[in-house]
Amino acid sequence: MLFLVPTPIGNLKDITLRALDVLREVDVILAEDTRTSRKLLQHFEIETPLRAHHAHNEHKAVPALLEELQTGMTMALVSDAGTPGISDPGFLLVRACAEAEVPVVVLPGATSFVLALVGSGLPCDRFHFEGFLPHKKGRQTRLKYLAELPHTFALFESPYRLVKCLEQLREHCGPDRQACVCRELTKVHEEIRRDTLTELIAYYGEGEGVVKGEIVIVVAGAG
Repeated sequence: MLFLVPTPIGNLKDITLRALDVLREVDVILAEDTRTSRKLLQHFEIETPLRAHHAHNEHKAVPALLEELQTGMTMALVSDAGTPGISDPGFLLVRACAEAEVPVVVLPGATSFVLALVGSGLPCDRFHFEGFLPHKKGRQTRLKYLAELPHTFALFESPYRLVKCLEQLREHCGPDRQACVCRELTKVHEEIRRDTLTELIAYYGEGEGVVKGEIVIVVAGAG
């Protein structure tokens, strides 16, 4: 059996009791970064063995992992933070398990874009999640597509490219489109800033140096 276990995106108290039980009981934990996950496990005094399972090895690793699961092993898949498979490794292993009829159990838990969406103050009865935009090829095409959506959309962005991304969104969506930048959610320096794209550019462009932290951008739809 494979368990998908969400981990806190910042505040360690956000892990669930069920997640802790699963992490203690499985045979092995597959981690995006074993160094990051080891800190979490040490905090909760969990001694389950760790293995690396990340974007660079998942294609090669899946067949062997599936074979082990079929022999009766239980595994938990975790990412560095949040829910596995959301802009993180996980899809390939889950698909392989589904095709081989190996049970997959998904635990509920932290997902940063959901927190950002409901905290943005923008309509969220219908929305589009984009994940990370392409860095170069295809980026303009995706921006044009997003700008024309009639409903709210959310995307991830690196702090190093935040201002540039906001400027590109303004170019496609217009200067007065409402948006929200959510930074360091659940952490000590959590920030949720709501304004037009123009005002957000002015605010984040004024500071010296690079904005720090994990970032979710939520933008109102064109409708």
